[in-house]
Amino acid sequence: MIDTRLDFSGLQNLENELKLLTRAENDRVRRQGARAGAGVVRDEARRRAPKRSGKLARNIVAVTARVSEQSRATAGVRVRERGKGDDSSNAFYWRFVELGTSKMPPAPFIRPAFDATEQQAGDAAIAKILEALDKVLMK
Repeated sequence: MIDTRLDFSGLQNLENELKLLTRAENDRVRRQGARAGAGVVRDEARRRAPKRSGKLARNIVAVTARVSEQSRATAGVRVRERGKGDDSSNAFYWRFVELGTSKMPPAPFIRPAFDATEQQAGDAAIAKILEALDKVLMK
């Protein structure tokens, strides 16, 4: 699986504002920001995915994991693979397309989508965090 992280360590003002929030609000704000960044990558991956039937693009989703003890929110892009092969929410073949097989050359779409939107994803995450902070702090 592709594992890439974005580092926002230079945002001291953002960190100070996050400290003002309660733990629950803080976690929610971080999750929203991570999800917004993953949504940008998801949209680009859907755009780049092969469109023979559209099933593969429909099954590219953004997911959010729990906030860890180090106060990090994690979100990512994955392809759903549940159910039987003919199930509409099963695009198990995505890895064959992305990585290729012995009889088919690779046609990557997820990694190029990340590479193309890395900066935009970071900007979207920061914008969403600032928007959520403003909303929480205005209460």
